Amino acid sequence: MGRSHWHVIEEKGGGALTVARRMPVRFDLAVETVLSGTTGRRRLAHLVRQDLWRALQSLRGFAPAVQVRRDERSMHVRAGGAVMGRFDRIGYEALIAQVLEDEAKRARWMGRF
Repeated sequence: MGRSHWHVIEEKGGGALTVARRMPVRFDLAVETVLSGTTGRRRLAHLVRQDLWRALQSLRGFAPAVQVRRDERSMHVRAGGAVMGRFDRIGYEALIAQVLEDEAKRARWMGRF
C-alpha cells in the first residue's frame, strides 16, 4: 500500500469520520480530546494522524487511526491505533496525550496559526 492509501470511513448522518491505515480499524491504544471550534473532519483527522505518526513512528508494528466527531461547538478527537506485538500502553498513551494537548498543534489543526 502506497503512502496515500488511507481508509476513510464516514458514519451516515454526519457522525464520526475515521482515518486508518489498516482494516478493520482497531484502537489498541487511544486517547481522546475535545477541540473548541469546528473545522473539516477529514482535514483535522489527517493533521492529527500526521503528528501522531511523527511521535510514535518508533513503535514497532504501529498503524495510526484517528476518529473525529463534530458537534455544534467542538471537535471530538480519538487518536491512537493498532499495535502488533507487546508495548507499554501507559507510556505510549501518555505520549499521545502530549501530542493532543500541545497548544501549537491544536491551533494549527483548527486553522488558528
